[in-house]
Amino acid sequence: MQSRPKKFDRNLIVIGAGSAGLVSALIAAAVNAKVTLIEKHKMGGDCLNTGCVPSKALIKSAKVASLIKRSNEFGINVPESNVDFAAVMERVQSVISKIEPHDSVERFENLGVECIQGQAKIKSPWTVEVNGKILSTRNIIIATGARPFVPPIKGIDQVDYLTSDNLWGIRELPKHLVVLGGGPIGCELTQAFARLGSQVTQVEMLPRIMIREDEEIASMVTKRFQEEGVDIRTEHIAKEVVIRDNRKYLICEHDNKTIEIEFDEILVAVGRAANTSGFGLEELGVELNLNKTIRVNEKLQTSLPNIYACGDVAGPYQFTHTAAHQAWYATVNALFGKFKSFKVDYSVIPWATFTDPEVARVGLNEQEAKEKGIAYDVTSYGIDDLDRAIAEGEDHGVVKVLTVPGKDKILGVTIIGHHAGELITEYISAMKNGFGMNKILGTIHIYPTLSEANKFAAGVWKKANAPQTLLKLVKKYHRWMRS
Repeated sequence: MQSRPKKFDRNLIVIGAGSAGLVSALIAAAVNAKVTLIEKHKMGGDCLNTGCVPSKALIKSAKVASLIKRSNEFGINVPESNVDFAAVMERVQSVISKIEPHDSVERFENLGVECIQGQAKIKSPWTVEVNGKILSTRNIIIATGARPFVPPIKGIDQVDYLTSDNLWGIRELPKHLVVLGGGPIGCELTQAFARLGSQVTQVEMLPRIMIREDEEIASMVTKRFQEEGVDIRTEHIAKEVVIRDNRKYLICEHDNKTIEIEFDEILVAVGRAANTSGFGLEELGVELNLNKTIRVNEKLQTSLPNIYACGDVAGPYQFTHTAAHQAWYATVNALFGKFKSFKVDYSVIPWATFTDPEVARVGLNEQEAKEKGIAYDVTSYGIDDLDRAIAEGEDHGVVKVLTVPGKDKILGVTIIGHHAGELITEYISAMKNGFGMNKILGTIHIYPTLSEANKFAAGVWKKANAPQTLLKLVKKYHRWMRS
């Protein structure tokens, strides 16, 4: 290993220009540090180019197609939609192009970040090689993200399987699409392709899709998928892909039987693997976790204390917003840790799955609370009762809140319904800032809006926790006042 330089060319080198890397570089430049950002492929990383942005653009087109099919519900008779799939995918690319300037080299260079395109190789804790040059730095942040994990299914390499990386290049709608995986990515893409006209079979090895959510929540999504024609195959273990007479089949094991599912295209969406190889970690002996993410401490330091890691490559959450959250801690600790350092705060981590209905969550749900032995009260408000939801034809779903028994402190919230990802922000703020159901109930919510669901859920909680002794005394008081 090279010795520590006597002086450094830079305060910080960031490897990877996805969400975590961009935020790290931006913060460093904002506090006048000399920072270099190295990206081997495209600025914006997975989120912009192959993840959040394109998938949400696709989901919007699919939502429009579904609304056209439902148009008679709104008193409008529209002929059946004719999906131009190539045009849909071109729109996806146009959305990426419109957002690209937010993450561009030009923008970041104007903000004071040195941007280099090339393959980074960490040569020592203080030096990085890129494009044949050795750069010295006091600290390094690794933000190399993750890639789709492809399980070792026999024969899968015989077909041009799709992943969330290469999906965006297709221009012909698959007639029969098999989606492997019942997690967030698999569910979002399953519904989108079904709405656009593919016959979709979703294959999940576990007993249900969306296994991290409460069973009642997952069942609502399952019901909607089935209503929209999705063939959901749970407890199906994918064993092999075979080609027979120029036709492709996925061979699964289910209930001790062999099941064959024919397909035109297969989309693998079973999870993501951290990008930890090929840029020097092995040679330096940087420690990894069992799941092959980089092992970091509470300050996001690796086993080499001046090398930090954040985002998908470090985990434990693989969300764009948590990558950005971690980036603040990694950057501040790298630049100012000599004077003061901070432990990363994971106390309030929200996420959403952008199916229709959307599923959003923050904190505990019931199945997690039971697993951890945490006592809770549960309050549910059915969105089918909400005026704005009824007016929009989206009167379905529920706001489900877990609170400390006998208190209004919020332990966790799950919302399933129209724009659940927006609605849950009020509860995220409540949990982060320490206010509970009483203050949500006491806050004026505009009528008629979907956000009233949060107030009404608080009202359900209040009714269940009303002070019965006091109410009895008040009843006697009112009777006395009438006498």
